[in-house]
Amino acid sequence: MAHQLLNEREINFLLYEFLDTESLVDRPRYSDHSREIFDATLNTALAIAEKFFANHNAKGDANEPSFDGESVHVIEETKQAWNAFAAAGFLAAHCDAEEGGLQLPEVILRTALAYISAANIASASYPFLTIGAANLVRTFASEALKKQFLPQMLDGRFAGTMALTEPDQGSALSDIRTSATPAEDGSYRIHGQKMFISGGDQNLTENIVHLVLAKIKGAPAGVKGISLFLVPKFLLDKQGHPSRRNDVKLAGLLHKMGYRNTTSTVLSFGEDGGAVGYLIGEPHQGLKYMFQMMNEARISVGAGASILGYQGYTYSLEYAKGRPQGRMPSNRDPDSKQVPIVQHADVRRMLLMQKAYTEGGLSLSLYATSLYEDQHTAPTEAQRNKAATLLDLLTPVVKSWPSKYCLKANELAIQVLGGAGYIREYPVEQLYRDNRLNAIHEGTEGIHALDLLGRKVPAKNLAGYQLLQAEIRNTVMQARDSKLEPLAKMLEEALEKLDATSFALFSQLQEDVDRGLGNATLYLDVFGCTVIAWLWLQQAIIAEKALENAPTAEAQDFYRGKLHTAQYYFEWELPKTEAAIALLQAGNSVPFDMQENWF
Repeated sequence: MAHQLLNEREINFLLYEFLDTESLVDRPRYSDHSREIFDATLNTALAIAEKFFANHNAKGDANEPSFDGESVHVIEETKQAWNAFAAAGFLAAHCDAEEGGLQLPEVILRTALAYISAANIASASYPFLTIGAANLVRTFASEALKKQFLPQMLDGRFAGTMALTEPDQGSALSDIRTSATPAEDGSYRIHGQKMFISGGDQNLTENIVHLVLAKIKGAPAGVKGISLFLVPKFLLDKQGHPSRRNDVKLAGLLHKMGYRNTTSTVLSFGEDGGAVGYLIGEPHQGLKYMFQMMNEARISVGAGASILGYQGYTYSLEYAKGRPQGRMPSNRDPDSKQVPIVQHADVRRMLLMQKAYTEGGLSLSLYATSLYEDQHTAPTEAQRNKAATLLDLLTPVVKSWPSKYCLKANELAIQVLGGAGYIREYPVEQLYRDNRLNAIHEGTEGIHALDLLGRKVPAKNLAGYQLLQAEIRNTVMQARDSKLEPLAKMLEEALEKLDATSFALFSQLQEDVDRGLGNATLYLDVFGCTVIAWLWLQQAIIAEKALENAPTAEAQDFYRGKLHTAQYYFEWELPKTEAAIALLQAGNSVPFDMQENWF
C-alpha cells in the first residue's frame, strides 16, 4: 500500500476540532461554502498531489534542473504537475469569485497546499511562490500593472518569484546594490545581480514575473530607500502576450542539498543596457510591500517544515510496525519470534518525540493561518486587530520552531530506520535534506530571534505579548479541575518564567543592546517551546472531552495518543528550557565575549 501523504484523522482534528474551521461558513465571504465543499477541495488537492506531484519526488531529486546555454530544463513531470495545479484553480483559490477565484478560506487553502507539499515540496515551490507574488501584485500594484500581469499569474501562464538576496548581501537588505534608473516612458531600468532566487528560471510557464528590490538613484540610505519593481522575463506586446526577452539573464544554477527540483538561480539584470522594470506602489516603500510576501512565505516555511517532519514521522512509524528485529530484554529465548521494532523502548521514544514535534508544528502553522484569516474576515474590527497583533508577534516562532524541531524529527526518522534510513532507497534521507533549507531561507533562526526579542515582543507597549499571555492563561483556566490540571500548572509556571526572562532581557537591552541581543536565539527557543506547550494543552483539553464519547476503539486510540503526547511534551520537552532560562536571566555572555582571534 502506498504511503499516506497526511493522516486524514489528524487533519480533521486540527481543522474541525482544534480550529472549528466549519464555523467560517457563518462569515459573509464564505456563506456559499460548507464543510462538504471544504472536504471536497481537500480531496481534490490530495488527488492532484498523489497523481501529479508524488510521482516524481525522488526523480526530481535525482535529476536536477539543467541549463543548456539557452534554456533551463526541469523534468517533464514538473510541467504536468504545474498544469494540474493551475487547472484545478488553486493559484487563485483564495481570490474572490469575481476575480475568478474559489473564495476559499486561507486555512482550507493552506491545508490543501499541505497535501501538495507532502507529495513533493520542491515542485510545490513553483506554484507557492507564484501565489505569494500574485498576492503582492494584487495588493500593491497599479491597476494597469494588475491588468497586464495578474490574470496570467492566477491562471498559470505566468509564474512569480521574489528577488531580494544579492551575492554580497544576504539578509542585510539595507545594503543592497541593485539600482533602478527612471526612463522616459515611466518605467525603470534595473541593474544588478540577485542570488538564491528560487524558480528564477524554468521552462514551465510562458513568462516569469520577478519582484525585485532595488534602489532608485538618490534614494535615502538603508531600508528606507528600497523600492519594489515588477521585472518580467519577457516584455509584453500590445495584446498582452510575451514578446521580446527582457534584459534578465541566468548567471548560474545553484546545486543544492535538497529542494533539488526547484531551480535556485543567480540572475543578472541589465547587462545589455538595463532590464525594464515597473515600479510597484510608491518609491522607497518596497520593503514594506515585500514584507507581505515575506510574512506569508514564513508561515509557508513553517508549514512546509512541519509537513516534511510529519512525513518522516509517519514513514518511520510504518517501518517500525513492520520491521521485526530482536526481542524484549525480558525474553531470553533465542528461538522465540522477533518483535516489531516499535515495541522497543528507544524506538517508541523516538517516535513519540517525532509525534510531539510534528503535530505541534502542524497545529502552530494552522493556528497562524487561522489568525491570518481572522485579520481579514473576522466579524468585528476588534477581532481583526487582535488576530493581526497576535500573528505579527508569533510569525518568527511560526517560521523558526518547526524549522528546528521538525528537522530533528527527520533526523529521528532516519535513526528509527537505522542503516536503511541512510540510503536513498528509502525516502527519509531526502526528507531530511529537503527540510534542512527551512531553517535558512526566509530569514535564519538568528534573524527571527533578533526580530522577536528586539521588535515583536516590546512592540506597542507589549500589546501582542500581553494578548498571547491572556490567551495562554485562558487555556490554563479551562484545564483547571480536570485530569489535565498538572499540565496546566506546568504551563502557568512556564509562562511566569518566560515573563520573568523577558523583563530581565529588556533590562539587559537597556544597558547594552548588543550584549542584550546576544542570546536572542535562546530566547526564541524558550518562547517557541512555551507556545507549543500551550497548543498541546489545547489539544489535550479537546481530546479529554472527546474521549468520553469516542464511538470506536480507533477513535479512543487517537484521543489517548493526543493525551499521552501532551503529557510527554510537558514532562520531557518543556523542562529542557530550564537551562536556557537560567542562562538568559543571568545575562550569561560567554558566547558573546568570545573574541575573533581566539577561535
